[in-house]
Amino acid sequence: MKPTLVTGSTGFLGKHLVRLLLQRDEAPLRLLCRGASPWDSERRVEVVRGDVTVAADVERAMQGVGSVYHLAGFVSRNPEDAPKLNAAHVEGTRHVLDASLRAGVSKLVIASTSGTIAVSKEPTIHDESASYKEGVVRNWPYYVSKIAAERLCFEHHQKHGTPLVVVNPSLLLGPGDDRGSSTGDIKLLLEGQILSLPMGGMSFIDARDCAAGTVAAMDRGHTGERYLLGGANWTFADVIRATARIAGIRAPLLKSPAWLSLLFAPVLRKAMPAIGKRFDVDDATIEMSGVFWYCNPAKAVRELGLATRDPLETLSGTVSDIRS
Repeated sequence: MKPTLVTGSTGFLGKHLVRLLLQRDEAPLRLLCRGASPWDSERRVEVVRGDVTVAADVERAMQGVGSVYHLAGFVSRNPEDAPKLNAAHVEGTRHVLDASLRAGVSKLVIASTSGTIAVSKEPTIHDESASYKEGVVRNWPYYVSKIAAERLCFEHHQKHGTPLVVVNPSLLLGPGDDRGSSTGDIKLLLEGQILSLPMGGMSFIDARDCAAGTVAAMDRGHTGERYLLGGANWTFADVIRATARIAGIRAPLLKSPAWLSLLFAPVLRKAMPAIGKRFDVDDATIEMSGVFWYCNPAKAVRELGLATRDPLETLSGTVSDIRS
């Protein structure tokens, strides 16, 4: 069988995905990795050193593959990282699409984020028919770059018939986020750095369930389509309270609109170290907590068989993993 190529295999979602694919014991796996990989000694895995931002590396990794999971990305809320985000998400995706076309790949599943379409200033639950939300996310280059990458995907599909499926996960939680790229805000809560209850809301999904949904998108997803992979839609206040109960800590009592939290943030960053504490919550995180990231995964449930576990189990697994 032709090997399956996975980019981003060392990330939060990628590691869970590779484990699932190895359990299936079907096509051999080829992983494009920049550095050391937890799969280096796995006999059923071929590790190719390289970076999606380098066209020649992608071309080399793509030779002879049958299918592709493109998960590689870069997570940052720092506006100064916009060039790196664009290189990873837009140019990296362009290299994957072009190389897959030349290699005659049978199908690609490309991981994006629900935040390209499922975000608003009001508590609206979005489905796949929602439009891009440039007006809401314009100050957050991670989402701007993801929108640009998605547009590139669908344009490539229309122009070349590229057999691709886009999956849009909501926030990934659960065990296994070694880099803290998705669970960092939970860590801030456990450290006592979340001092008030934000006014917005979020959708979250266990990374293990998201990995299963991503594999199902390869098996059953319709090419040229997108699938929102989301779980619970909770207010940030409810997430914080539930996590605090699980962790045995005290949740903040007062709610605070984003504008007020932004006003006090510079003061807290200077004052907290004076009493032996920290306040590392950046402005982008505060701004993002004031909007609603709600999504409706009904299409993925119906067409992919997406199943999600109890959100309290996911939050419990997240807390345990961070503490360990």
